[in-house]
Amino acid sequence: MQDSLKIEFIDRKAQISDYDWANISLGNERVGKARCLIQENTLIIYSINIYPEFQGRHYGAEFVERAKQRYDILIADRVRFNAIGFWEKMGFEKYDKDNYIYRKT
Repeated sequence: MQDSLKIEFIDRKAQISDYDWANISLGNERVGKARCLIQENTLIIYSINIYPEFQGRHYGAEFVERAKQRYDILIADRVRFNAIGFWEKMGFEKYDKDNYIYRKT
């Protein structure tokens, strides 16, 4: 997809945060961010925010694809109804009430 897209996870201790944030950049320009929680080989994704002027370029999907390469399990937390199709297209399955899961095979 986007070879020059850069994903940089920022340790929650470095941010004084309860979450692991990921900056999503294209070159030197930040195009979005993701709020996650890393637990060993599992990544829980709470939100992916691509800034409006960069939406529609598949940067959110590229973030998920790269996360799938790095982690064995990904959980999309509290998926909104209008986002279910995105997560299913990314290979996630319904896990419980509002969560979707991807397991590396």
